[in-house]
Parts: sequence; C-alpha cells; structure tokens
Amino acid sequence: MTLRWGIIGCGDVCEVKSGPALYKARGSSLSIVMRRNGERAEDFARRHGVPRFTTRAEEVITHPEVDIVYVATPPGEHEAYALRVAEAGKPCYVEKPMARSAAECRRMREAFSRAGVPLFVAYYRRALPRFLEVRRVLLAGAIGELLTVSHVYQGRKNPQAPPGAAPAGWREDVPQAGGGLFMDLASHVVDILDFLLGPLLDVRGHAARLSVPLHARRGLAEDTVVASFRTTHGALGTLRYQFHTSGSADRLELVGTRGSLSLSVFGQEPLELVTADAREQITTEHPAHVHQPLVQTIVDELAGSGHCPSTAESAERASRVLDDILAAYYGGRDDAFWQRAATWPGPTR
Repeated sequence: MTLRWGIIGCGDVCEVKSGPALYKARGSSLSIVMRRNGERAEDFARRHGVPRFTTRAEEVITHPEVDIVYVATPPGEHEAYALRVAEAGKPCYVEKPMARSAAECRRMREAFSRAGVPLFVAYYRRALPRFLEVRRVLLAGAIGELLTVSHVYQGRKNPQAPPGAAPAGWREDVPQAGGGLFMDLASHVVDILDFLLGPLLDVRGHAARLSVPLHARRGLAEDTVVASFRTTHGALGTLRYQFHTSGSADRLELVGTRGSLSLSVFGQEPLELVTADAREQITTEHPAHVHQPLVQTIVDELAGSGHCPSTAESAERASRVLDDILAAYYGGRDDAFWQRAATWPGPTR
C-alpha cells in the first residue's frame, strides 16, 4: 500500500530537500500541494508531477487521498496547522523547529496523543549517514569516555540589510520564527546532540543582539548566544553562536579520554577522528534529498515495518533546551512572547 502525502506550504525547503523525498521514498507518493500563491502552487505541482494543487490548507488536510500531511511553513504556523491535522485524525510531519516554544510543542504533542495518531518532526539529521556514522564511532568507544562537547557557529552576514530590519527574512521575524537564526540552526544541533548523547541537562544560556547599536536593539531577535549544558552521562558541553559577522565557522567537537571527533554540522567535510595513534578522515555523503532517509522511516513506521527516530517527544525536548537558553532574553517563553517585543531583550545587567 502506498502512503499518500499532502504538503502545506510548498516553498523553498520543498524544492530539493524534502518535496522529492515524499514521492521518491519506497511506498510513498505525493497527492496534493498547497501554497497561498496559486500560481506558485501550480508551478510546483507541474514541475514535480503532483496531480493536484490548492491555495487552501483545509483541502489538503481533509482530502480523501491524503494519508499524512507535511507542514512546511515557518514555525509560527506549525501549531495551528498541526492541531487541525490532529482533529482530522491523520498523522503529521512538521518542519523544524517543531514550534516557536516548548509550550506550543506540548500542546501539539498532547493533541496527537489524544487523537491516537503520530506526529513526526523534520529533524532529518537523525537519519543521515553522516550522523549515523558519528553515532557508530561514539558507540564503538573510539574516543573513550566522553568528557566535553562543543559547537561553534559563526556567519550569515547581510551588510545590505537596513538598520532594524530582519536581515535573514522570516528566520529573524520572531512572530514567525520564535527567535532569531539561533532557533533555525541551533535547533538542528540541539536535536542531534539529544540523538547522539541523550537529553541535555542543566542548560544555561545568555543571548544578546550585538550587531546593531545599543539604542536600536529593543524588539530585535538575538544574534549572539552562549550556552552550557551537561549530558545524561555527565560530560560538559558548550554552544557559541554569532550571526552577522564577517567570518564563518561551523565546528562540532567531541573530546573523550582516548581521542576526539570533530565535524561540521551543516557541511559535508570528512569527519576527523584523532587518537593517540592515528588521525583519520572519515568521508560520508548526503543523499540528493536530505529528508529522504527520515521520510523513509516514517513510511516504514506507518506501514508497520520500522520506526521513525524523530518524534514529537524528542522535538519537544529540543525546544525546551532552546527555551532555557533564550528565556532571559525574551523575559520568559511560556506565553505569547512574540507579541510583546517591547520587553525584549530582557534585563542585561
């Protein structure tokens, strides 16, 4: 039996990363796509061989030839659409981060639990060969007992953006993104660390908006974040993110009693394994459509022959970590903080 998908929000992420995965995975097909701009929805459908398109999300959700709905909109719309899918009694695959806050994630998870259908989240790195190889190296004990883990990211400079603007578009529009680029990128890192090392504990963080003058910072998303945590087994960890800088960096480093493993999270350079005896470069390759391995696990799970590793529960944990890091900047994140821009950044002294 073929699993039939419908997409809400067939924008850029669907062109290569995810959309083709839905009709190229085994036992999977794409029935209908939705976008508010009808011409673009029709163009996507034509180019990808999708038989139907619409400008109405409800048509996707209720269509009799849709078995599962993929919500590929910015995070600000995830909860509303997901709750409608749950009400229709259908499984859902929602883009990452799962929502703007852990509070929204909890409501989504609870709704799908009540409906008795699964909610999956597009943390596709959990199924990529690159990170399965990292997991294999760690489980094999190649670096010994883990002592520290750190990720440093720097980049995404846009000097042409006018003062006070969101240089990265919706990704720095807090009502749509739930924060700045940290939410968009660090969510992947926090989730893959959860996958590799277990839930992160004792999370602490500081955030600021430093790329604009002090008088212009009120009401803007964070662009500089430093955080610390402890892994389930006691290793210590740090995160450092700086956006709108002239340089670039992306380095995840895991240091153990016998060696270290380092890699980029967002690139494809070889992993570097260093021990007392050797320095090894481990090459991995991304598939053409990076969502496809994870999509295949969803198809298999719904067919009763597999298990998807990216669940509402694991994605909610990632959002809780992000909230813990950003809570002071936004003056709390359990409410509709995106509606009170005058209160962020919060106290900085």
